[in-house]
Amino acid sequence: MKKIGFDNKKYLEMQSDKILERISMFGDKLYLEFGGKIFDDLHASRVLPGFEPDSKIKMLSQLKDKAEILIVINANDIEKNKYRSDLGITYDSDVLRLIDIFRSRDFYVGSVVLTRYAAQPSAEAFKKRLETLGVKVYMHYPIEGYPSEVNTIVSDEGYGKNEYVVTTRPLVVVTAPGPGSGKMATCLSQLYHEYKRGIKAGYAKYETFPIWNIPLNHPVNVAYEAATADLNDVNMIDPFHLEAYGTMTVNYNRDVEIFPVLSAMLTKIMGESPYKSPTDMGVNMAGNCIIDDDVCREASKQEIIRRYFTALIDVKKGRASKEVISKIEILMSKMHIDINDRAVVQPALDKEKITGTPCCALQLNDGRIVTGRTGAILGPAASVLINALKTLADIDDSIDLISSTLMEPIQELKVKHMGSINPRLHTDEVLLSLAVSAVTNPTAKLAIEKLDDLKGAQLHSTVMLAHVDEKTFKKLGIDVTCEPKRQTQALFTAN
Repeated sequence: MKKIGFDNKKYLEMQSDKILERISMFGDKLYLEFGGKIFDDLHASRVLPGFEPDSKIKMLSQLKDKAEILIVINANDIEKNKYRSDLGITYDSDVLRLIDIFRSRDFYVGSVVLTRYAAQPSAEAFKKRLETLGVKVYMHYPIEGYPSEVNTIVSDEGYGKNEYVVTTRPLVVVTAPGPGSGKMATCLSQLYHEYKRGIKAGYAKYETFPIWNIPLNHPVNVAYEAATADLNDVNMIDPFHLEAYGTMTVNYNRDVEIFPVLSAMLTKIMGESPYKSPTDMGVNMAGNCIIDDDVCREASKQEIIRRYFTALIDVKKGRASKEVISKIEILMSKMHIDINDRAVVQPALDKEKITGTPCCALQLNDGRIVTGRTGAILGPAASVLINALKTLADIDDSIDLISSTLMEPIQELKVKHMGSINPRLHTDEVLLSLAVSAVTNPTAKLAIEKLDDLKGAQLHSTVMLAHVDEKTFKKLGIDVTCEPKRQTQALFTAN
């Protein structure tokens, strides 16, 4: 059984209460800048065992009658075709995905804001597409001198040029496909327009990491630095909070650097700034819900190692610079950890050395480790998956869960009719075959019933996995790392 270090129920209660408290602080309306992932926050669930990936949306669901969603996207990101590497989709496609998910949960999605809009062709096309779909779209424009020239920004020539976004509920959750979308600027622009209309409104920020009320060098916060190494984020003591209250809290460089400007803007808009520090702006209560610090520390150290392997792969694929690797290596040194602290790394490498083929090792939640190698029919990922299910179901290794009479036609279909050069079955194909076998084979049915027990398992591969295998393991809740080595020398491979 996986150890729990975070009280999710307590978090849901405390977080929603804190947001309601912040709404009442301002009176009429609160613009809540919502950082990080609202859905599927797998990073948080990994470093805070017990935190459910959909905790944030569950928390917001308690406030849905008071809330509306405002989605922000940078027009330049649309023009550059910027994409989310974790989902493999562009930012504009993610806006549509977010709208669908919010609506499926009965949230009111008020509108979409195109920030830094300058009639870019792709942004203009996306605007028309949204309007055709019945989504209200507003434009916010580039402001000369942003963010330093406060007098220009907070004026009719600055925020005043932006279209006023009509909102109807006391809590406006401002979210986006990714960083740099303009969430904060949208919130402040709205404050400017609200105050010109005599409406009392406020601004607050919700981000899970870094956690402000645990130590700066706590592994949970260091894991956040590892996760954002490509963004040059650095955790630091909030100097403004320390000066104002004599208390040390943790924030990150971007919020600390922008705070004097932000404070000046709030003062110009509202008459005085309601905040004395970046920490004051936040409403995050996650630090109050850690119930086993040791569990969270160990989980976070494991996450740092996973991020290191991810960086190695990103550099290999040309998605990141070697600086990212160096930054994470420094963090690992600070935490006194190395790759051998990930229990599945060495067994996978040892198996490869013995067999001379790419291999995988998987650690079950009870600590047992199983391995899989490349064979004539199964690749290493599919092999280790079958072996793990056998182990969980106490099925003898000599028993074939899927008959060759079922797998051979699939191989023939792949190679002869679908143009694949790889006859081996991937994880998704093996699971489909196993599901078919389970109809007539009680042993296969026993194995497939153990799939849920793989959630939280750890896997390491001695080669970079095919995208389809990565997706399958992600759906099963298995955390994957790989050596930065290709299985073939081909520059392009199709699954």
